Amino acid sequence: MRSIPMKMTKISLAALAMMAMAHAKPLVFCSEASPEGFDGGMYTAAATHDASSEAIYNRLVEFEKGGTKVLPALAEKWEISKDALEYTFYLRKGVKFHSTEWFKPSREFNADDVLWTFQRMIDDKHPGAKASLQGWPYASDMGFPTLIKKIEKLDNYRVKFVLAQPEAPFLADLGMGFADIVSAEYAQKLRAEGKDSQIGTLPIGTGPYVFKRYDKGAQIRYDANPVYWRGKPGSDKLIFAITEDASVRPQKLKRGECNIMVYPKPADIAQIKADPNLVVESNRALTVAYLALNTQHKNMADKRVRQALGLALDKNAIVKAVYDGSAVPSHLPLPSAMWGYNKSIPAPKTDIEKAKKLLKEAGFPTGFEMSLFVRNAGGGTNPNPKLTAEMIQSDWAKIGVRAKIVVMEWVELQKRTKAGEHDATIYGWAGDNGDPDNFLTPNLTCASAQSGENRSRWCNKEFDKLVDQAKRVTDLAQRTKLYEAAQKVFIDEMPWVSLVEPMTTIARQKNVVGYKSSPFTNNNFENVSVK
Repeated sequence: MRSIPMKMTKISLAALAMMAMAHAKPLVFCSEASPEGFDGGMYTAAATHDASSEAIYNRLVEFEKGGTKVLPALAEKWEISKDALEYTFYLRKGVKFHSTEWFKPSREFNADDVLWTFQRMIDDKHPGAKASLQGWPYASDMGFPTLIKKIEKLDNYRVKFVLAQPEAPFLADLGMGFADIVSAEYAQKLRAEGKDSQIGTLPIGTGPYVFKRYDKGAQIRYDANPVYWRGKPGSDKLIFAITEDASVRPQKLKRGECNIMVYPKPADIAQIKADPNLVVESNRALTVAYLALNTQHKNMADKRVRQALGLALDKNAIVKAVYDGSAVPSHLPLPSAMWGYNKSIPAPKTDIEKAKKLLKEAGFPTGFEMSLFVRNAGGGTNPNPKLTAEMIQSDWAKIGVRAKIVVMEWVELQKRTKAGEHDATIYGWAGDNGDPDNFLTPNLTCASAQSGENRSRWCNKEFDKLVDQAKRVTDLAQRTKLYEAAQKVFIDEMPWVSLVEPMTTIARQKNVVGYKSSPFTNNNFENVSVK
């Protein structure tokens, strides 16, 4: 055998290493829905934030992987004034924005990017405000335009937020997906070209993965960020394989077409667990599935009607048939594991006769017709919305209410219910920051009714006052009492019929390492790889 020169050996090893990298197995995620876009400030859906906030961007602060603790991110540290009105953030140096075919940054992340990110959401005269055709729903619903008095650039790496009044959850709010930091330089370039909205379709962030391509309704492709400030991400390539059909996702997982998937049908979990190559992880996340009743429609305007619709439902049957027991009935707008949950409010029991009596008192002795909007595929809070709708329809028929089920894709459901076309819709919410305010303010306040994010379109001044007061104090016991009082208003008014608190389940191949389930149901793949 001929000897191989040492120089040739080094070249061969390097070539082999490059070949191995070129053929490295990507991480493929079977997601449950298409994203609305790729700018967290513009949208609220969980699938959107997985595809944008968790993959492409960073925020000033972020939550620990798998937990609710607030940690430094693009801000290395922060100071809060004694009166809780000023938050000064010290920004991380040396953070680079993504370099792509459509944008080459000329500078690193700095205070200008923080100002642009937030000012576009709170000032409708800001040059970045018009980038979103649907406004800035999270910022609007949470009152940021009036809460944030001003944002000051102290220098390139210090930013001060001045608030109009104390806001207890403010720091945690900044860890939510809507607070993704965007590139001001990129936004200004798009502005000059008359392409403002492109910031949400061809995104530029500082996060672990660089957006490459989106085949609408089918696939999203990302490459690892080669200059990521935290170091090399877990995978060289990340692919979102959009698979709306919950029965198809496990099949893809078993065939190796994806490495990790979300929200299997409860009936399929045992079969997935039986596969020695797969792992199932379930946890009680901060989630609630609910039935939103459009209080602005004539047949839903009287609270007695809404109470009757709630009393007619057999939630235990829904838990058994739809969730296969992997949920518990719910009656309040907060999950029972969250602090501030009012344990003193009893769950109403199914009562057909009382429901009929309430309808008669409200002027509907023979019932009425109504629409029930529902998505066509299962998601994080409901594995089978159509079956849930059919069970609700059957229960309501017992009190003379004739519901017409209208099935549509998720993005269309969001759009049409935001516009208020529905009488009722099956919806759900997963907490974003571990604070009760995150359930009540974006979903049930007057501001969120005006924006359309409040699918019940319910506006109650007493409720608003209690929730607003709870944000202004920092004492946990005081906040808890205020939230408990707000829930009493909710249960009397019944703008929602809370249905269940579901378990959140993911399934993965055994060779997937580094994944941590989030109490917020986010799916973050920064440290995840396939071994």
